[in-house]
Amino acid sequence: MRMKLRKEFFTFYSNSKSKLINHNTNHNYLTHHYRHLHSSAADLSAPATATATKTATDLVSLTRHYATCYWQLSKARLSMLVVATSGTGFVLGSTSAVDLSALSWTCMGTMMVAASANSLNQVFEVKNDAKMKRTSRRPLPSGRITIPHALGWASSVGLGGTALLATQANFLAAGLAASNLVLYAFVYTPLKQIHPVNTWVGAVVGAIPPLLGWAAASGDVSLNAMILPAALYFWQLPHFMALAYMCRDDYAAGGFKMYSLFDESGRRTSLVALRNSIYLIPLGFLAYDWGVTSEWFCLESTVLTLAISAAAFSFYRDRTREKARRMFHASLLYLPVFMSGLLIHRRSDNQQQLEDNAKSFMKSSSSAETIELEDENGNQKMERKPHQRQAQPPVAYASAAPFPFLPPPAYRFP
Repeated sequence: MRMKLRKEFFTFYSNSKSKLINHNTNHNYLTHHYRHLHSSAADLSAPATATATKTATDLVSLTRHYATCYWQLSKARLSMLVVATSGTGFVLGSTSAVDLSALSWTCMGTMMVAASANSLNQVFEVKNDAKMKRTSRRPLPSGRITIPHALGWASSVGLGGTALLATQANFLAAGLAASNLVLYAFVYTPLKQIHPVNTWVGAVVGAIPPLLGWAAASGDVSLNAMILPAALYFWQLPHFMALAYMCRDDYAAGGFKMYSLFDESGRRTSLVALRNSIYLIPLGFLAYDWGVTSEWFCLESTVLTLAISAAAFSFYRDRTREKARRMFHASLLYLPVFMSGLLIHRRSDNQQQLEDNAKSFMKSSSSAETIELEDENGNQKMERKPHQRQAQPPVAYASAAPFPFLPPPAYRFP
């Protein structure tokens, strides 16, 4: 009996163990098969993922490459300076409130046209830039972009910027932008290799953007609009003379006919810088006299101009690269401070009318009429008697100041 039970238990145990082994075997087989399928799918998807990653990396690299090339072709910092002068002209040309939307469109159009002009300048001077240390790493001389590509870029942004100014501002602003592009790219650029007068032509080019901004804001160009262009014209000459003196060797290697190359001692170059710095002195008085700014701008502009004139005089007395560098840095400081002063002390039409009305009231209230009287001896004598016309108190003008198109309130006295 005991042997029979032992035999049955052994048979049951053997069968159970066999089933368990078979189950484990099947489980291991399924697990291995799943892992094999998963690894096969991963192996198939790995090349696709790597290809997509490589494509995205190449696209980012290509975009970054051309963005850098366009930035350098446009001379972005110089173009932004042009935009700043144009925007300042727009604010000065605005009657009272500044139209921020129109200002934005004007700045964008100016930036595009300036980028086009600077790009064309580099296309025409690619061989000269390759000979100069400070320009040999530009996109065209270094071969990072082709000339046809640069021409396509310059043409597209130039036409787009001009069209933007014509549609969002007016045709006068667009015409000034287009004429400045032509003057810079097709007159000033080739003239740099022909005659030193190119510096004066370049000064004219730099003086036009403020007129562009003024025209975009007001639709015309008046005498008041000439303050900032005059400042830019006279400022550019000491600025470029100092730069040309510091980089004489580089300009000579590039084949440019700069004024400093024909002045070995540097006396005439420094004298031009000093003379044009002095020409800046009256501009603050003219800005106040013509009603563009308040009287405080006269003082600030005079102090600022005397400072740059002192730097120019120091360069004239001691014609060294160090003095030329100081003159150059002084010119870099002058322009933003001068333009900031114009904007801070700008007088709007409402302020101008309020002051004119106050002066008119003071003049009318102090007027008198002359009457004839006879003294005791019967002789006639003249006596001035206060004029008894009905006057208006200053509050009438003050109340009408925010609305200059409305007549001032009438006041009657018994």
